[in-house]
Amino acid sequence: MIAWLLLGVAFLSSVLTGALRRYALARSIIDIPNARSSHSVPTPRGGGVAIVVSFLLAVPVLYFLGIIDWSATLALVGAGGGVAILGFADDHGHIAARWRLLGHFSAAIWALYWLNGLPALDMFGFVIDLGWIGNVLATLYLVWLLNLYNFMDGIDGIASIEALSCCLGGAFLLWLTGHFQGVWPLGLLASAVLGFLFWNFPPAKIFMGDAGSGFLGMLLGVFSIQSSALDPAFLWVWLILLGVFIVDATLTLLQRLLRGVKVYEAHRSHAYQHATQRYGRHLPVTLAVALINLCWLLPLAMLVALHLLDGLVGVAIAYMPLVLLARRFGAGLELNSDLDTGSKI
Repeated sequence: MIAWLLLGVAFLSSVLTGALRRYALARSIIDIPNARSSHSVPTPRGGGVAIVVSFLLAVPVLYFLGIIDWSATLALVGAGGGVAILGFADDHGHIAARWRLLGHFSAAIWALYWLNGLPALDMFGFVIDLGWIGNVLATLYLVWLLNLYNFMDGIDGIASIEALSCCLGGAFLLWLTGHFQGVWPLGLLASAVLGFLFWNFPPAKIFMGDAGSGFLGMLLGVFSIQSSALDPAFLWVWLILLGVFIVDATLTLLQRLLRGVKVYEAHRSHAYQHATQRYGRHLPVTLAVALINLCWLLPLAMLVALHLLDGLVGVAIAYMPLVLLARRFGAGLELNSDLDTGSKI
């Protein structure tokens, strides 16, 4: 039954993406290349709605099969659906940043309410409950993860590959440690992303848009908190799995703050954007992210999940080369001005 559900979600996501592409072309919902773009061909956007719809339709099936409980269902559908609706509205007409942020915080608080807040953390062998401070930090974490996912969705396939890698990696580690109830929701999201990736793989025929990227950022954050309720070490596991996006987005933001640049303005200063310009194509950078996730971050996350490595130590080890790599590619420096990275795309 589950296998058929996963296949059905992937198929539905792919079909819906194709339909959304035709809709976007008919309604001229097109991303036109400009000085801040990393693409050179006008491309339809908003295809991430297919991920949202196919996943949210399948979540109640997991509930009726007894795989997830009602609270988890409400957390996923309410927070994910709310963020997606807000992103869809912004894709079709600009929404002021303050209202978007209010919506993001509302979705995060909704999810944490139904998840009973941030679970206790495993820190250097001690299980620590941070109480209300932990819930505040968890709210900020969810909002930041949502927004950094928007920031990092800038080249063909990168956000899809990251979500697919994290979902499959997280599902594998939950299965490996015997927490089978957490595997199937991740499998559903991976299936939904896979159907979309058929159209989004470089060279992309359609972009994800804010509806899809914000949805993925929120859900991956929700899954990380759900998993840590099963095992406190799993919050660190997820921070490791998401390392490429967290390090690039955070380092870029900090660098821009230090330079006195308005951080809310559109820009092309992420490390992955510098790397794309240097290599002249999107595909090598997207594949590099997949390789880093598979060959570096997943093994470290597995050591933490098996309690062979402390979580905080694992995060530090995982992030050190990522920070060096991001700095090497000029995270936070504008393309064509602060750093010469080669030919334009």
